[in-house]
Amino acid sequence: MTAYLDPRTGRTWPLDVPRWCGEDRAPLLLTDLPGIGRADIATGLRSLWRYAAALPFLPAAPISMGEGCTPLIEMPRRGGTALLKCEWFMPTGSFKDRGASVMLSLLREQGVRAVLEDSSGNGGAAIAAYAAAGGMEASIFVPESTSPAKTVQSRAAGAAITLVPGSRQDCAEAAERAAERIFYASHNWHPFFLQGTKTLAYELWEDLGFRAPDNVIIPCGAGSNVLGCAIGFGELLRAGQIARLPRLFAAQPAHCGPIARAALGLPAEAARPTIAEGTAIAQPLRLPECVAALRDSGGGAVLLSEQEIAEASLGLARRGVYVEPTCAQAVAAFDRLLEAGRIGAGETSVVVLTGTGLKATPRYAEMLGVPL
Repeated sequence: MTAYLDPRTGRTWPLDVPRWCGEDRAPLLLTDLPGIGRADIATGLRSLWRYAAALPFLPAAPISMGEGCTPLIEMPRRGGTALLKCEWFMPTGSFKDRGASVMLSLLREQGVRAVLEDSSGNGGAAIAAYAAAGGMEASIFVPESTSPAKTVQSRAAGAAITLVPGSRQDCAEAAERAAERIFYASHNWHPFFLQGTKTLAYELWEDLGFRAPDNVIIPCGAGSNVLGCAIGFGELLRAGQIARLPRLFAAQPAHCGPIARAALGLPAEAARPTIAEGTAIAQPLRLPECVAALRDSGGGAVLLSEQEIAEASLGLARRGVYVEPTCAQAVAAFDRLLEAGRIGAGETSVVVLTGTGLKATPRYAEMLGVPL
């Protein structure tokens, strides 16, 4: 039977009682699932729910707005070819719709009707939208200093916004305290969210004619796409659907890259502001698990300068691909890995682009010198 798992102690809990953490606030995963094959794909569905057979249990009525099934487009880059996985082609404009759809669907099936999240960005927007679509109540905690523009999308979906004095960490701690009265469906904490992001692996497998890519380069903050790909491709390997795991590479800004630093064996550094703000997570909950996923795959990490991130953002935009600097850094990482010989020009390399540039309009205006 699938169960909640504390990967650091090996302790498990049954799934029938909703929980968001283990003892002493330990982050949880799920015990290994067997994976699925081609015959298990619900080919009549045009969403990530075509892979529902890979989930720990099936909700009677999934909360879905067509998330998943995103384009995979080729882009020549410096002698190689990057396959851009356009994850911003989602209802709320970011990859977090994968996790929100699956997490809230499974929680609602277990009887949860009101949820709490702490995020002023894509995570909050996704939870607010999918809660609205599923008839659930959503409360989003954000730091008091957050620009009002960043919460408009969540407010429009009907979420209750609570402004928390202090830092981003203060906000997270306030949310954890509030979890005593409303279920904490955090995109950073809940393992069901990773069951959503793992569908990216299944989708890439299907995109590529039911084979694994050689490399996947992933913009990384808390690591939900790194872990999702590790879980999904691990299931496909166990199911005998792929012969080997793809190498996973995390792209992080040098100004705030704790997972990349740990993977590269570099000392930790204090976080500084970065234009890749969506990946600026100074204290990722699952840092050891993310580093293990990178190493177990034979991959690694890349730390990017602010200039590299800005150049990659504008370079993509001038080729028609308008994404957040947060994820444009993955293209800069692809270029760096190619130049260093870490990946080959003839290999199949996927670059995951996670959010639309429409969410970063002020940042682009700044880079272009355009007043708003």
